[in-house]
Amino acid sequence: MTTGSSGGAAAPAGPDYGALLWQPDEASVASARITGYARWLASERGLELAGYDAASYDAAGYDAAGYDAAGYDAAGYDALWRWSVTEPGQFWASVWDYFGVLGQRGDGPVLAGGPMPDVTWFAGSTLNYARNALAAGVAEPGRTAVIYRSEAGHRGTLSYGELDLAVARLRAALRSLGVGKGDRVAGYLPNAPQALIALLATASLGAIWTSCSPDFGPASVIDRFAQIAPKVLIAVDGYVYGGKTYDRRDQVATIAAALPGLGAVIMINYAGTGAVSAPSSAAVLDWDALPAADQGGRPAGQVTQFEEVGFSDPLWVVYSSGTTGLPKPIVHGHGGIVLEHLKALAFHQDLGSADIFFWYTTTGWMMWNYLVGGLLVGAAIVLYDGSAVHPGTDALWQLIAQTGVTYAGTGAPYLLACQKQGLMPGEQHDLSRLRGLGSTGSPLPPEGFRWVYDAVATGSSAPSFVLGSFSGGTDLCTGFVGACPLLPVRAGIIPGPCLGAKVEAFDAAGQPVTGEVGELVITAPMPSMPVGFWNDPGGERYRAAYFADYPGVWRHGDWIMMLPGGGCVIYGRSDATLNRGGVRMGTAEFYRVVERLPQIADSLVIDTGRLGQEGRLILYIVAAQGHQVGQETIAAITTALRSQLSPRHVPDEIHQVPGIPRTLSGKKLEVPVRKILQGTPVADAADPDALANPEVLRYFVPAEQPGA
Repeated sequence: MTTGSSGGAAAPAGPDYGALLWQPDEASVASARITGYARWLASERGLELAGYDAASYDAAGYDAAGYDAAGYDAAGYDALWRWSVTEPGQFWASVWDYFGVLGQRGDGPVLAGGPMPDVTWFAGSTLNYARNALAAGVAEPGRTAVIYRSEAGHRGTLSYGELDLAVARLRAALRSLGVGKGDRVAGYLPNAPQALIALLATASLGAIWTSCSPDFGPASVIDRFAQIAPKVLIAVDGYVYGGKTYDRRDQVATIAAALPGLGAVIMINYAGTGAVSAPSSAAVLDWDALPAADQGGRPAGQVTQFEEVGFSDPLWVVYSSGTTGLPKPIVHGHGGIVLEHLKALAFHQDLGSADIFFWYTTTGWMMWNYLVGGLLVGAAIVLYDGSAVHPGTDALWQLIAQTGVTYAGTGAPYLLACQKQGLMPGEQHDLSRLRGLGSTGSPLPPEGFRWVYDAVATGSSAPSFVLGSFSGGTDLCTGFVGACPLLPVRAGIIPGPCLGAKVEAFDAAGQPVTGEVGELVITAPMPSMPVGFWNDPGGERYRAAYFADYPGVWRHGDWIMMLPGGGCVIYGRSDATLNRGGVRMGTAEFYRVVERLPQIADSLVIDTGRLGQEGRLILYIVAAQGHQVGQETIAAITTALRSQLSPRHVPDEIHQVPGIPRTLSGKKLEVPVRKILQGTPVADAADPDALANPEVLRYFVPAEQPGA
């Protein structure tokens, strides 16, 4: 990587960045939902944006040196994006109208106030997330809404009408327990229909939903749920993962006993482990014994009733990863999530009522909330509870084939694991209906892009196959840079900012830069930005989290490079920067070099330096199956890093470990491990209940580390 004193980089590292893998043709541009929206803007709003006739599309402006400013659909998507971020009030109002959001717009302005975070969206408007999520069933109650599968043996489908009845049934039960607007309902649930039903029933009442997956330990769940004091807890007796059954009855009892003000626990016999012991202060109800919904004499049509709430009234609480300290309870509003997910799913992933949408996730990750958003565009969603690699690494591809998924999503580590094992899903499974694949959670390197087109897209019979590498976060519950069916797919490159997201790179002086690595910032408001943190009435914690460094500008905490002619590259967390001799680099580039070696399955790199004092660069590696780490492997790592990054980035120490610590959503624990290396006790550096594999943390204590 070419770097300068500013810490920037002129171009992505490696000659394989930017190779063209797919570009839209005239037919795919014409059929894209975003093109239909642009035409609607012209006919209904009188807004004519250049470049939306397919003949004007030109993707020939890219060469090995980088994006040419005249390249890829600059007159089309770029014009639409610029309008969306310079006129955010007009843009988001058009999203409401284009999709026919159910609710009352009110007489207030679409956007008022400022600078961020002191803005108000759609003042005086009312709506309900659940009403909009179930809207497709009003006209077509028999259409499939949910396909579900689990390792525990649960499998089946729910029509929109059946989902409506199930939501109405639980809604009535929650009302009988005293749940109303503003109350909290918590779920300790797997990615199963019961979790979806519980979210929609809670939202229909104007109550506030929150969830953790049952692989979270009790302490971690209590850290989250106790902050918001739910009135009702909905939980399972256990779950099955990787072929093993986990009994969670004792954990449920422990969690319930620790929640202040809890009135009831609704238990689901999910894994067949038996009844839970009742906590002394809460009633225990059986999910299966809840009364059927009262259809009110309506044999047909929607049964669920909905409480209309304000645009920014709380919908749910999601949490920061919580690897250290109490997780931040992030509150999102009904309206912001409805508009953002409609925009993202329809315009960027091109989803509609004919689609079957799947994302591999748990209820403890914001991608579950995003997956549920598929109902907003009338798609059928696939809920899967189980391991991605049991009984084999191809488990997800088998699921995609069996359920006829048209758009799937997963984490970049899963795609790279499939590549490492030499899988060819397009040949080994029937992926004929799959026309799009999303990747998130961490940056997908160029070789991951290539593998998808060589090994997955080959099985699709769709006229176009779009790989979308997205980056975003729990904080906004969406991706703010990602793919679009109008833009070409290039190896290692995220095509650009999403509509309505004014994403920029800032240098150390807080000035926007192009062609250099900088802080990822958002310089215009988005309606899915949090309405605040729970128990933060003055907003001080919220401001400190995102707006302290650049007043009026959202600082996300990632390194990003905006490329001169469009597109961007994410380089990892900016608080985990590698700073070697003044050369600053995100960890993603380092992992890409190390993990492309066949001998290495996983890695973690830590720079122990402090402000004004250079530390040691320490690399931890996990050997690939069938490989031993010896001097030849060490030499291969150092040679690759020296030649592909710089001599400064050759580690001072290399240690072999049995596993890399990750959060339950799969993110590497760079910052907590850095704290451990600087002397913080393991118990203070990371919450083991928030980790997928806490047992490996002890290998990162300096006294435990033999040299590799």
